[in-house]
Amino acid sequence: MADYQEEDLQKFLKNVDEITGLIQEMNSDDPVVREKAVLETEKRLQFAEGDQEEDECRTTVNKTTISPPSAPAKDTDEINTEAFLASLEKDAKERARRRRENKVLADALKEKGNEAFVRGDYETAILCYSEGLEKLKDMKVLYTNRAQAYIKLGDYQKALVDCDWALKCDEKCTKAYFHMGKAHLALKNYSVNRRSLNKISNARCVPHACLRRGEQGRLGGDNEEAKPCGTPCLSYNHRSPLATLHGRVSFFQSRECYQKISEINPQLRTQVKDYLNQVDLREKADLQEKEAQESLDSGKNSAVTTKYLLEALSKPDQIPLFYAGGIEILTEMMKDCTERTLFRTNNGFSIISENEVIRRCFSTAGKDAVEETVCFSVLRLWQAVCSENEENQRLLVLRPDMGKLLPSLLASPVLAIQQQSLALLLQLAQTENGRNLIIGHLDLIRLLEALVLFLDFSDKKANSAMGLLTDLALQERFQVWFQTSLPDVLPVLTGVLKRDPKVTNISALCQCLAIMGNFSAEAATQRQMSASEDFGAACLGLMDKCEEDADLFRDVMYALLGLVMSLCLQSPFVSEVWAMEVSKKCLSLLNSQDGGILTRAAGVLSRTLSSSLKIVEEALRAGVVKKMIKFLKAGGQTAPRYAVRILATCTNSYHEAREEVIRLDKKLGVLMQLLDSEDEILVGNATLCLGNCMEVPHAASSLLSTDIVPVLLKLAGSDTQQTAVQLNAGIALGKLCTAEPRFAALLRELHGMEILNSTMKYVKSS
Repeated sequence: MADYQEEDLQKFLKNVDEITGLIQEMNSDDPVVREKAVLETEKRLQFAEGDQEEDECRTTVNKTTISPPSAPAKDTDEINTEAFLASLEKDAKERARRRRENKVLADALKEKGNEAFVRGDYETAILCYSEGLEKLKDMKVLYTNRAQAYIKLGDYQKALVDCDWALKCDEKCTKAYFHMGKAHLALKNYSVNRRSLNKISNARCVPHACLRRGEQGRLGGDNEEAKPCGTPCLSYNHRSPLATLHGRVSFFQSRECYQKISEINPQLRTQVKDYLNQVDLREKADLQEKEAQESLDSGKNSAVTTKYLLEALSKPDQIPLFYAGGIEILTEMMKDCTERTLFRTNNGFSIISENEVIRRCFSTAGKDAVEETVCFSVLRLWQAVCSENEENQRLLVLRPDMGKLLPSLLASPVLAIQQQSLALLLQLAQTENGRNLIIGHLDLIRLLEALVLFLDFSDKKANSAMGLLTDLALQERFQVWFQTSLPDVLPVLTGVLKRDPKVTNISALCQCLAIMGNFSAEAATQRQMSASEDFGAACLGLMDKCEEDADLFRDVMYALLGLVMSLCLQSPFVSEVWAMEVSKKCLSLLNSQDGGILTRAAGVLSRTLSSSLKIVEEALRAGVVKKMIKFLKAGGQTAPRYAVRILATCTNSYHEAREEVIRLDKKLGVLMQLLDSEDEILVGNATLCLGNCMEVPHAASSLLSTDIVPVLLKLAGSDTQQTAVQLNAGIALGKLCTAEPRFAALLRELHGMEILNSTMKYVKSS
C-alpha cells in the first residue's frame, strides 16, 4: 500500500473513531457533556469546509488521486469543467477495465487454490489465494478460503486476520464468522466475559511492527505509556480503529462468532446450535483438564495412581494378561471426572488403541480365551472413561480405527464382547452429541448389520439394540444418510423381512418394522423400496408366516401392514401380481376381530384396488362392499376414509357394486352423513360414490324427501382445497337431476344452474 494511501486510511479511521465518540457524547444524559460535544462538532464542520476550499484541486476516489486539467494562469475561475468531468469519466472507465481483468485473474487463482486445497496441499492453496488478493484486494472469498487453509495448518492467528478482512469486504459474511469461530475455538477463546471485555476496552495499542513483517504487538495498560503503531492493527488482542469501524469484531470470540451467524441468517440456526454445542463441550473439557491437573499436582492418590497405571500400560510387548490385568485395575480407578479426564490428558486412548498386542487381540477376538479377555477389559474401560464425559466420548469415536472396530465388535461371535459393545454404544447414544458422533464417524452399514443380529436374542438385549436403532433413526443426520445409502441398506432390511418370527424376538422385530415404516413415508425411499422385487416378495413372505398364527404374530402383522401401506402409495407397484397377492391377504384380514388390523388392511386395499379391475372383481366376490358399509356405520377417525375410498373405486368400476350399496343403504343415509365431515378427501370420495349410485334405477327417487340438492349445491360452490369435492358434487347433482326431473326443478328454484356452471372450470382443468 502506498504511503499516501496508508495516511489516508489512518486519517479516515481516526475520524471515524472521533466522530463515533462525539455521537455518543451528544446522546449523553449529562447536559455539559452534550453541549461540549455540540461545540466540538461545529468546529469540525467549519474546519471541514475550510479543508474543502483548500483542497478543491485534489479529489480522491477509491484511493486514486485525480487532478483537474490545468487552467489558464491568467484566470483560474475559467477552469474547463467539462474537461475535468471527461477526465474523471475516462479514469473511472480505465479503473473499471483493470478491475474486470483483475477479477478474471483472481477467479482463476481462486480455482487453482481450491484444487490444491482439495488435494491437501494447503501451502500451495495459500500461495494461490494470496496471489489472487494481489490482483483484487476486496475479494472476500479469497480471504475466507485462505483462512480455512490456515486453520488446516494450525495457523489460527493468520486465519483470524483473514476473517477480519473478509468482514471488511462484507460485514455479513457468515463464512468468515464460521472460520473465525473455529479458529478461536482452537485457541481456546470460548467467549468474551465482562472482565475480559473491559480489559480489552481499556487497553491501548503499544508500538509493534506491521503484521506484514510478521512481528508481534502487545497491550499497554492504563499506567503504561502507549504510542500509536502507525499501521492498521489487525490483531484480535488490540483495540484498533479497524475494530471500531467494523462492529468491534476484536471483541468476538468463538461463541459470539457462531451467534452472529444465526443473527445474519436465521435459517442456519440448526447448524449454529451444533457449533455452540461444540464450544460448550470444549470449554467444559478445558475446565475439567485444569481441575484434573490441579488434583494431580496436589498429589491426590487416585490421580497419581491413574497416571502411574497408564505409564505401566505403555510398556510394549508384554503378554496379553499383563495388559488385561492393568486395564481392569485402571477401570476400577475411573470413579469420577478427575480420573477420567487424567486418562485423556495422559494419552490413555493412544496407549490402549495403539498397543500392538491389544490390537492383535481385537483382530483375533473369538479364537483365544486370553485375547477375548483383553477385548472384554478394554470395552469395560472405555465405558468407564466415557461415563458422563463427552470429551472422552468424542476422542474415542474419532480414533481412526473406531469407525469399523466398534461395529465389528458388536457383531462378534463372542457373546460377552457383543454385549459390552452394545453397552458402550448405548452409553454414547444417551446424548444428542453422542448420537451425532455415532452417525458421523461409525460405519453405519456395518452397525446396522450388527444391530439386526440382536433380533435373534430372546431377552432385553434385542429390545435395547432396536431402541438404539430407533434413537439413531430419529436424528435428521441419520435420515439423510439412510436415504442416500438406501441401495446398500435395502439388502439388510430385506434380510429382516425374511426372518422367521417363530425364532425372532417379536417385540424387537416390531420395532424394526416400525422404523422401516417410518422411513418408507419419504417419497424417494418409497420408490426404491417399491421397485425392489426382492423387498416386495419378502413382505409377502412375512405376511404368510404371520397368518400361520395370527394371534401370536398380531403385532408383527400390524407393523408390517403399516410398511406395506406406505409402499402402496407408489404407482406402479412392484407388479400387478404383487398387488393382487397383497390385496388377497388384506381381504382375508378383513375377517379379523382386531380393529387395528382391520383398519390397516382396509388402508392397503384402498390403495391397491385402483391398480387393476381383477383386484376389484376379487374384492367384490369377497364381499368388500358389505364390509365397508359396516365400517362406515361403525364410524371412527381413520377407517371411514379407507372404507369410502374402497366403495368409490368399486362403484366407479362395476354396476353390481352400485346396486349392492343401494341394497345395503337404501336411502344412502350412511353416505350422506359423510357429507358433513371436515375431511375433504372423505367428502370427495363420498360425493363420487353418491354420483355413481344415481345410475341405479329408482335410487334418485328414494332421495326426494331428503335435502340432498342443497347439500350438494353447497359443496359444489364451496371453496375447498380439494377440487375433487366441487367436481364430484357437481357431477352427482347432474346425475341426480337426470335420473329424477323433480330435482331439476328444485335446482332451478335454488339458482343452482349458476353454481353448476362455475364448477365447469374444474371439469375442464381435470
